[in-house]
Amino acid sequence: MSLVPVAELQDYIGKELGHSEWLNIDQERINQFAECTGDHQFIHVDPEKAKLTPFGGTIAHGFLSLSLAPKLMEGIMLMPKGLKMAVNYGLDSVRFIQPVKVNSNVRLVLTLIDVSEKNPGQWLLKAKAVLEIEGSAKPAYIAEMLTLCFV
Repeated sequence: MSLVPVAELQDYIGKELGHSEWLNIDQERINQFAECTGDHQFIHVDPEKAKLTPFGGTIAHGFLSLSLAPKLMEGIMLMPKGLKMAVNYGLDSVRFIQPVKVNSNVRLVLTLIDVSEKNPGQWLLKAKAVLEIEGSAKPAYIAEMLTLCFV
């Protein structure tokens, strides 16, 4: 995470902040997500049945891919100096472009797209998040993520 003076946050709008390390999405991670959420659809947890689908095997839940964003953002998200805490403020949009097949490697690319002072000492940052799939021309998703920073 990079810390910059509040007055300089606007200078980063439209700039790519960087990308995370690659993360492997294995069947164990998919199974654990299914357990946590109760979403045991065969396309996620039954490799034999999933082989018969157009995907040729199991795929990660879309919301599993999305839930990885906070962790993947850690090393690349820009924050204001004097940060006391930051909270997930939601999403303005998310589009799942293609599924993440089991054993794929993914990484998050962030671009800052807006900064606004929501209340005194509270800064709302909007970042375009693209989850890339190694070896694929299309990403898993494109989302506009909101982070509320308290300084």
